[in-house]
Amino acid sequence: MNRLGKQSVVLVGILFHLVYLWSIFDIYFITPLVHGMRQYVSTPDAPADRLFLIVGDGLRADKCLEPRVDAISGEAEYMAPYLRSRILEAGTFGISHTRMPTESRPGHVAIIAGFYEDVSAVTKGWKENPVDFDSVFNQSAHTWSFGSPDILPMFAQGASDAGRVDTYMYGHEFEDFTADTRELDTYVFEHVEALFANASSNAKLNAALRQKKVVFFLHLLGIDTAGHASRPYSEQYLRNIQHVDAGVQRVVKLVNDFYRDDKTAWVFTADHGMSDWGSHGDGHPDNTRTPLIAWGAGVARPDKVHPTGHDEYSRPWNLNAVKRNDVEQADIASLMSYLVGVNYPANSVGRLPLEFVDAPLRKKSRALFNNALEIVEQYRVKEAQTRASKLRYTPFAGLHAGSTDLDTVEARGEQLMHDGDYRGAIDYANEIIGLGLEGLRYLQTYNWLFLRSLVTMGFVGWILYGLTSFLDVYILPEKIAPSGGSTLALVALTGLSSVFALFYMEHAPAMYYLYAVFPFFFWESVFEYRNSLVTGLRILIWNTAGRKQNTVLGLVAQVAGFLALMEATVAGYFHREVFSVVFMLMSFWPVLQNRRLALKHKGLSALWFVCCWIMSVFTLLPVVKTEDLRQILAAGALMVALGLGTMVYLVARASRSTNMKHALSAYTMTLFGLQLGIVLLSMFVTASTVQSLQAQNGLPLGNQVVGWLTLGGSLVLPFLHYRDPHHDRTQRLLVLFLAFAPTFVLLTISYEGLFYVAFFVTLVLWVDLEGKIYSARQQDGRAARPAKSPRKASSASTASTASTSSTASAADGDRRLELADARIALFFFFLTQVAFFGTGNVASISSFSLDSVYRLLPVFDPFLMGALLLFKILAPFAVISADLGLLTQVLRVKPSSLFTMVLSISDILTLNFFYLVRDEGSWLDIGMSISHYCIASLLCVFVIALEYLSVVLVNGVV
Repeated sequence: MNRLGKQSVVLVGILFHLVYLWSIFDIYFITPLVHGMRQYVSTPDAPADRLFLIVGDGLRADKCLEPRVDAISGEAEYMAPYLRSRILEAGTFGISHTRMPTESRPGHVAIIAGFYEDVSAVTKGWKENPVDFDSVFNQSAHTWSFGSPDILPMFAQGASDAGRVDTYMYGHEFEDFTADTRELDTYVFEHVEALFANASSNAKLNAALRQKKVVFFLHLLGIDTAGHASRPYSEQYLRNIQHVDAGVQRVVKLVNDFYRDDKTAWVFTADHGMSDWGSHGDGHPDNTRTPLIAWGAGVARPDKVHPTGHDEYSRPWNLNAVKRNDVEQADIASLMSYLVGVNYPANSVGRLPLEFVDAPLRKKSRALFNNALEIVEQYRVKEAQTRASKLRYTPFAGLHAGSTDLDTVEARGEQLMHDGDYRGAIDYANEIIGLGLEGLRYLQTYNWLFLRSLVTMGFVGWILYGLTSFLDVYILPEKIAPSGGSTLALVALTGLSSVFALFYMEHAPAMYYLYAVFPFFFWESVFEYRNSLVTGLRILIWNTAGRKQNTVLGLVAQVAGFLALMEATVAGYFHREVFSVVFMLMSFWPVLQNRRLALKHKGLSALWFVCCWIMSVFTLLPVVKTEDLRQILAAGALMVALGLGTMVYLVARASRSTNMKHALSAYTMTLFGLQLGIVLLSMFVTASTVQSLQAQNGLPLGNQVVGWLTLGGSLVLPFLHYRDPHHDRTQRLLVLFLAFAPTFVLLTISYEGLFYVAFFVTLVLWVDLEGKIYSARQQDGRAARPAKSPRKASSASTASTASTSSTASAADGDRRLELADARIALFFFFLTQVAFFGTGNVASISSFSLDSVYRLLPVFDPFLMGALLLFKILAPFAVISADLGLLTQVLRVKPSSLFTMVLSISDILTLNFFYLVRDEGSWLDIGMSISHYCIASLLCVFVIALEYLSVVLVNGVV
């Protein structure tokens, strides 16, 4: 094998992390979809000829049903009086509990197909691609759908018959967050009215509308848009609910007048809720609790005999006279299938909610038992596929024993119904549904043990591989020849071939082969270079430059501190307050590191102490932020003050210095002035835009243009400095700071700009302190070194190779890393985490507010909006990258050495999160565990990117 080198390690590291990033989806979130099942009809005699599914996108259950008390009169006002009347007079209601991610695509798939998409399928959101699973629309005789172009095409293109689903959609330009959101729903209601109006003069359409098993889908996006733009407690959001309620009442009257029968079923619900700060995506109860109101043909009337089910959540709604029946979101698909008498969707995992059904017990038992058979059929097909692909298969005991054996399930259910034991048949059907879902779960997790072991070996192998490379390149004084190369390669190749053969016989996915390649490659390399690993660790830990640097007690203390900081970082992902505690402890670091030096530089140490405590405040502040123009402008003022203060310092220093690198040209000063001017302009345009949006006057075109020009100009101006390049560290940092300052005015809603200022100052102080500590350490080393006699000098020529190499290295301007430098790598590692979590919770989808993006982009565009948010999040990393590049120069270590040290330890975090990934329980926890793993895994690739960025940012600095 070729010698380990930096470039090869970088390339292997990028490939490894990109491949293993997907491993959790192949292990924890494999799709449960199977095809080729026999289908079961919900009921042969449907109670309804037609069904209306109305989805209020982003509608929270409480905002829909709770009263709002007038502050003056004290009277209660309901936002949805018509829907409320359906609950009290005509139908059945409850809470539909959604699953994470609480986004539009997964929510609608659960409602219409009865199937919870695996998390990886969320990447298909907002695309006009066909869905690859069965749905109620696909089983209907015909479906007419009205609403958003983000939702309707998924089900229209996924239908087995291309002409089965008609769509009436508005254009994307309608989704303007600064316009009246009610217009989105007005479009839907008007087109429904137009459809029925056209039937009076179109015989073919009239006949199609009057056939049985037809579905009408009304997707109402206005509530969701109002919630994003103005929050769910705003007048806009509540006014939109009233608009929807009135529109539903109008449509009901229209339909009743057209058909003049009682064969229409109505289902009103929402795909997800809305958090108080106008977002959704995670598993917060405000996002997962949506209303479900059903009435009409086949739906049970209000249960006023047993008005149970209410708790503290629904008690204030004044609906305690009727029973509340909660369901899982996927159950709605089964309910709709029953109401119009179509087959249960083949991939549905929903359970028919019998409380919503108005039918005799005999009919209920038949419908639910067919529901159970549909789920068992999925297990049967999936088990056959699993059995065929495994050399040795162990079946799920729950469906292969006694009365629940697959071969006897249908016969036993039929016997119970034949004997008239309908309650027994219902209980048995519920038992089978539970076992069927458990069996599907068993098959989904069948490969877990082997795959998790393989991935673990891969991550541990990479950590050792990266560490070996680091020691080989940056620690060892001379290269050590590898050992056992051909034998090890043969053993590794034999083992890999065996695993490949197993995968081939089991028809494993292509990604499995890649998961296997890396562990064998890493471990073969580590064993081949084991002498480099052992010797390098010995030099790093025990001896540097010919002097002993560690005792056993000291080493134990350093390792304990290392592990404590790593685990504290892991804990910080779940509890941001941990980062605050770490900052508080770090504030004492200069005193603990070198008390004499801290006293010598009291001002610098005191400023570090203050900055650490200020930084500790940000991770105590709530992730949920509301727009605060005062904080935005205060941050802008601090940016301008810091910039002006630094410019005054540079001018004063240049006037009294003879060093040419401190010289300031008129061109440079002009550019600095322009950068400060752009910060001031960003403050002005942001204040004007925020006031306009808050007054519901929309986004003025001039403000939008100036905002984009300001953002673009702030990023272009730094490149103009290269005409007169700065070789002074302070000048270079000022250019970088002012480059991103307008971003933290234009694209923030609260304290993010204040965080940027504090973070920047903390990083600058860190570089200065590290430089002074290193200089003091060098001086102490020279002072402690005794003068050599000629005879000692002769013997010194035969000193250890490590000493000779280190001295030579220092003479060349570089030195080899020491164990003490691991603390610097850990500080860098910790600060990268703070850059992510200092102003929010990256691990929670709903911690991002779109308010700031509306100042530049009022029309809904998820990709461009996401790009702007991501740019703001990543901006602090340019500063931290430059600081680590400067540290490399200040500490006189080899270029990239500190980055490589970070690279070799970062996956300890990833391995922690790999085993913390959850695929059951709280959906908030599931979503966050995925994000945690992805962030930690991509950190390695990100650190590599930061390294190359630092080269550009500090190039030429002296």
